[in-house]
Amino acid sequence: MTNDRHTGKAASGRRWPVAIAAALGGCALVAASTVPAAAHGKAHGKAHGRATDYVSLGDSYTSGPLIPDQVDTNCARSNRNYPSVVAAARGVATFKDMSCGGATTEHMWTAQGTNDPQLSALRRDTDLVTLQIGGNDMGFGTIIATCAALGAQEPTGDPCRRHYTASGSDELTAAIDRTAPKVARVLKAVHAKAPHARVLVVGYPDLLPDDGVGCFPTVPFGSKDFPYLRDTEKQLNSMLRTVAERHHVEYVDTYGPTRGHDMCKAPEDRWIEPLQPTSPAAPAHPNAKGEAVMARAVLDHLDKGHGHEHGHGHGNGHGHGRH
Repeated sequence: MTNDRHTGKAASGRRWPVAIAAALGGCALVAASTVPAAAHGKAHGKAHGRATDYVSLGDSYTSGPLIPDQVDTNCARSNRNYPSVVAAARGVATFKDMSCGGATTEHMWTAQGTNDPQLSALRRDTDLVTLQIGGNDMGFGTIIATCAALGAQEPTGDPCRRHYTASGSDELTAAIDRTAPKVARVLKAVHAKAPHARVLVVGYPDLLPDDGVGCFPTVPFGSKDFPYLRDTEKQLNSMLRTVAERHHVEYVDTYGPTRGHDMCKAPEDRWIEPLQPTSPAAPAHPNAKGEAVMARAVLDHLDKGHGHEHGHGHGNGHGHGRH
């Protein structure tokens, strides 16, 4: 990583807000197409002695925007996202991937273009559900665009932290707290619609260096904002784990398995793409390697046998951030 702060700011400072808004906006709501969200066929065979009916719910971290092959352009959904990898590895009987770029908890009940309400895929005989949601409820895309625009003007400071704490309290912590009951409402609905399913809440991967060291201009945040944004993501994951445990479902940690492969790493080492990707993936999102690692985290968790088919087991994910 070259340390060219002044050149990076002069060259990119004016372009970052426009480029990021366009990229993240495109990820959040891809132009609608006639390709419907549908079941991904039936895999043959049985997993662990019995057939499994699997439904995946989630946002763009689940759907895998821009990762080849995109099988639903309305939802920016890839056939190499982690649910697809899990479904293939488990040899499930049926697989319905309802994940959709830009999804919030409200899209569990409301359609997104051609994507039906995500909860509509659940049945009383659904065996396995994975859920990864909450980032868009707390304003993930807006936060990244705001912090990048501020950081491009003050690359050695913490303008993002000052912006979100100017009122005397942390707006991002408050946003996470507001998101918790929304995720809880989704889990209650999952239990009601699929009472016998094993339910896994999947956390978010490591986006920024865990040691808090920045990488301007590759990721154009102020150098002192990296620890703040890292801790904010850890708070989000901690909230998801806590809500999962309170509702007697399992939590899958994907932060730990992806640590050290964040968007600041060299292209060959990173599993999360920076705001100007070098591999096919959306900005600030997992690439195919990242999706594969998240799939392995889910598979390892399933193979460890935590919980049982009625979804009342506690997860073994390791929490990050506050409790």
